[in-house]
Amino acid sequence: MAVRRRVHTGIVGLAAAAVAATAFTSPAHAGPGKGHAATQRAMDAMVADEVPGVTAAGVDKGDAWRGTSGVGDLKTGKPRGTDERFRIGSITKTFVATVLLQMEAEGRLDLDDTVEHWLPGLVQGNGNDGRKITVRQLLNHTSGLFNYTSDMEFAKDVLLEGFPAHRYDTHTPRELIRVALAHKPDFTPGAKHSYSNTGYILAGLIIEKVSGNSYRHEIRERIINPLGLRNTRLPGADPLLPKPSSRAYSKLSKDPAATRVHDVTENNMTWAWAAGEGISTTGDLNRFFSALVRGKLMPEKQLAEMQATVPTPDDPVYSGYGLGLYSVRTSCQAKLWSHSGGTPGSITETVTTEDGRHTFTYNANGDWSARGYVIDAEFCGVVGKGKQGERPAPRL
Repeated sequence: MAVRRRVHTGIVGLAAAAVAATAFTSPAHAGPGKGHAATQRAMDAMVADEVPGVTAAGVDKGDAWRGTSGVGDLKTGKPRGTDERFRIGSITKTFVATVLLQMEAEGRLDLDDTVEHWLPGLVQGNGNDGRKITVRQLLNHTSGLFNYTSDMEFAKDVLLEGFPAHRYDTHTPRELIRVALAHKPDFTPGAKHSYSNTGYILAGLIIEKVSGNSYRHEIRERIINPLGLRNTRLPGADPLLPKPSSRAYSKLSKDPAATRVHDVTENNMTWAWAAGEGISTTGDLNRFFSALVRGKLMPEKQLAEMQATVPTPDDPVYSGYGLGLYSVRTSCQAKLWSHSGGTPGSITETVTTEDGRHTFTYNANGDWSARGYVIDAEFCGVVGKGKQGERPAPRL
C-alpha cells in the first residue's frame, strides 16, 4: 500500500500497464503555467496511453501551477478538476513515519526499540519474532515480515476479482497482522529491503501504544492541523470520497489483456489502515512534503534519520528508501525525495527537491497503466520514456 515507477502494482500486483483497445478520451486540460509545458504534455501522453484522467499541481520557487488532462467520470465525460480529493495509498506511510520520528525527538521511543518492547507477544510464531525486529526496520522495509497484501486470498478479496463483494468489509489492524504471520518471514530482519505493508500496520499500532490515542488523532494533531491540510483525512471505515472528486477505475485483474473496467470509487480502506488509507489533494501533499524536507516537522537529527536510505538495487526509479521516504532517480540527475501510493483506482506520487522549493504531485484515476516520464517532464523538462520508463501501478 505504495507510485513506484516499475509498476509496483499499487497494492499487490495489479495489472502491469495493460494496453486497452482505445483511449478513453482526447486530452482536456488547463493551460500550463511557467515552466510546466513539458509536464502538461506528459500528462496528455498518460491519458493517450489510456489512463482516464490526471490531475497535478506544482510549486516551483513560489510559482504555483495546476493542470488536468482527461476525464474524471467515464459515463458523463466530466473532466478532471484541479482541486479534487483522491486516495493517496502508501503516501500515508510518510505521515506515519513523521509521527514516529517526532516521538523519538520527544524521547518517547527509540527507533531501535524492538517491536516486542511496544507490542509484546504480537509478532511471534511461524518463524516471526518481534524481539528481533526494530521500529526502524518497520519504517525502512527491512523487517523481513511478509507483506500481507501479497497473501493470495486477501489480495483476491480486497484488490482483485473479489473486490465488488468485499469493498465495504471492515478489517482490524490485528486481523491484517494475522494474515502476515500466517507466512514465514521473507528474510532475517535487517538483511535487505523488501517493501512490506505489514511494517506500517505495526508502526500505527506502536503510535497508539506510545500515545494512548489513535494513530489518526496523532497525525491530525501533529501534521494535518498545524500545516492547515484542510483536505487531508484518514477516513477509517467510511467508504466514500469527499467532494469534489473523480470516479476511480480498476480492471481488478492481473491479466494484462483484461478489458472490463470497474468503478471502484467506494472502498472501505480499513484493509490498508496506517499503511495506506489516506485521502488528500495535490495542494495538501505539496505543502506537506515541502514542510517535511525543510525541517518544519522534526529536528535536524530526525530528518537526517528519515533521509538515511537503504539500497533498493532492483528498482530502476528509486535509488533508496529511508523512513517513509524514497530517493528518486531522474534522467537529469536531479536530487529528489518522494513517496508514491496505489489503491484500487488511484495512482498518486509526490516529489520534492532537497530544499523543498520545487514540489510536484499528480494523481491518475485508473490503476492499470501509468507512465513514469511525468516526473522527468516536471523536473528535467524531458517528455519521453527515458530512464523513468514505463511506470507500473504503485504498490499500496
